[in-house]
Amino acid sequence: MPVLILNGSPRREGTVATLLRQVKDGVEERHETEWVDVYDLDMKHCVGCMKCRPDGECVLPEDDAHEMGRRMREADGLVVGTPTYWSNMSSPLKTLFDRNVTAFMGENERGMPVPRHKGKPAAVVTACSAPWPFNVILGHSTGAVRSVRAVLGGGGYRFLGAVARPGSRSKPELEAGLLQKCRRLGEGF
Repeated sequence: MPVLILNGSPRREGTVATLLRQVKDGVEERHETEWVDVYDLDMKHCVGCMKCRPDGECVLPEDDAHEMGRRMREADGLVVGTPTYWSNMSSPLKTLFDRNVTAFMGENERGMPVPRHKGKPAAVVTACSAPWPFNVILGHSTGAVRSVRAVLGGGGYRFLGAVARPGSRSKPELEAGLLQKCRRLGEGF
C-alpha cells in the first residue's frame, strides 16, 4: 500500500503544500504515495457519541471521512502537513482525525487503547506566520506538531521527524536547505 500524504492546507501552492511535495519526492524513491487535499473532503463534524469505540467505525452517514479511515488503515505510512492555526492543526484535518479515532486505535477486552499502526513511519510538516523564535516561544508551530504527534502516537506510528517553517507571511520564499531537509525526511520512509 502507498504512503498516504495528507495536505491539511487550503493553499495548494502554499508553503505547506510545497514542503509536502518535497517530502513526497523523497518518499517516492522507495514507496508509492497517495496525496489527499483534506480541504476537498466532504465530512460532517464528529458529534462525540463514542459509538465508534465499540462499533469500530463512525456511525454517521457514509461520507469522505469513512473512506479516508479505510485508506489510513491500509497505508504503509503517513505524512501530515498542516498550517498552524492557534498553535494547532487546521480544522478540516482535526475533523478528519476526530472522525477516525478507530482508524488509529482499537480497544482490548478491558477497554484499553491498542494502536493499529505500530511501527509504521510518520512525519509532520507545518508552517506558521509567526517569525522565529516566536513560533517556538509562543508555541505556534510546536503546538501544531505536538497536536498531530498526539494523534500519530495514539496510532503507534514511529515518528521520523517534523519540519516547521516559521515566518511564512513575512518571508514566503523557501530556502534550499529547508527543501532539502524535507526531501531527506521523505527518504527516511
